[in-house]
Amino acid sequence: MRQTLIAIDGPAGSGKSTVARAVAQRLGLEYLDTGAMYRAVTFAAIRRGIDPADAEPVGRLAAEVDIEVADAVTVDGVDATIEIRSPEVTRAVSAVAANPAVRRELVARQRLWAQARHGGVVEGRDIGTVVFPHADVKVYLTADDGERATRRSKEMLDMHYDQVAADIARRDHIDSTRSASPMAVASDAVHIDSTGRDIDAVVEDVLSLVAG
Repeated sequence: MRQTLIAIDGPAGSGKSTVARAVAQRLGLEYLDTGAMYRAVTFAAIRRGIDPADAEPVGRLAAEVDIEVADAVTVDGVDATIEIRSPEVTRAVSAVAANPAVRRELVARQRLWAQARHGGVVEGRDIGTVVFPHADVKVYLTADDGERATRRSKEMLDMHYDQVAADIARRDHIDSTRSASPMAVASDAVHIDSTGRDIDAVVEDVLSLVAG
């Protein structure tokens, strides 16, 4: 029997992962962080000595690399859960995510993931617009620039706030202007601003949409 398919999109630092994980847990659904998949390809490229901006070899790599995204993230059998969040990967992931060949491959994997589970909670930047345009519930989650940078700077302990803010602005620009599946708000998505709000309240907002 088909379960509910929930798409949660939004920029870096908006709280997507935390909200999506909590919603999945509350509903008994599985959760997929698609950003971790792009980070995994980026990590694999760096590990193999491939320039993440070199489109053709990175595209080939995406088609052959073994990625498992769950509580842990493994890349070709190596636990890369921590490494995919490193500053080196963070700086390079937008170039990999803008690669059309990479996106084609990972979108296909994301669709297979949901098909195998008959639904789930999937978060990213193009889930409601490209990957699952017919998702049962679509949410575009955001927060103001200052709060997003503050949240990320707490995660990136080796980077100053100003560096994190500049990196977020750079990624926003790249992700929203790339030719392949740019980050955008689906016309039928519900926009939720998490600025200054308790995460539980945002989760309840999403759950209310599921309940209809």
